[in-house]
Amino acid sequence: MPGQVGPVSNEREGLLAYLAQMRYVLRLTAYGLTPAQLRAAPTASPLTVGGLIKHCASTEENWIAVVRGEPRPVDYQAYETNFSLTDTETLDEVLARYDAVAAHTEKTIAEIPDLGRDVPVDHSVPWNPKDVDNWSVRWVLLHLIQETARHAGHADIIREAVDGGTAYPLMAAAENWPDSPWMRKWRPA
Repeated sequence: MPGQVGPVSNEREGLLAYLAQMRYVLRLTAYGLTPAQLRAAPTASPLTVGGLIKHCASTEENWIAVVRGEPRPVDYQAYETNFSLTDTETLDEVLARYDAVAAHTEKTIAEIPDLGRDVPVDHSVPWNPKDVDNWSVRWVLLHLIQETARHAGHADIIREAVDGGTAYPLMAAAENWPDSPWMRKWRPA
């Protein structure tokens, strides 16, 4: 996938393309990491690259369930654990789950004729406004883009702290771009 979203012909295509791009750059932060590095928390927070990918998959899955009218109660204990990988979870498993979530999102959005359709606000959680009763499907997609981009930024910082890897050199390595005088592929230390 290129480093930029290509031209889009309509709102739905644009929203899905930008969400896909943010998923991709988040995934890139894990490129070439060992299982220990995936679980490393080298900054002041307990966040890890693997945990952030797992969290974004879970968050997107939950939001799309709400869009589909399948609300899930917030499990605060599960919320905390979805920010970290268990000892037995592998990157391949987490990425496969994220791929399945992404495919489900794309299928769901394709089935909705109007992105302005109401999506009920969950007033049981403290971060949602109490004076708003409905989001729109459009709002949910924008929120997922924002959420994924925020956590991709967290993962970028964590990745750089783990081994110095940064976005474009990681992309160059993952996509096997030729080295140039101004861009060299990331290589393991």
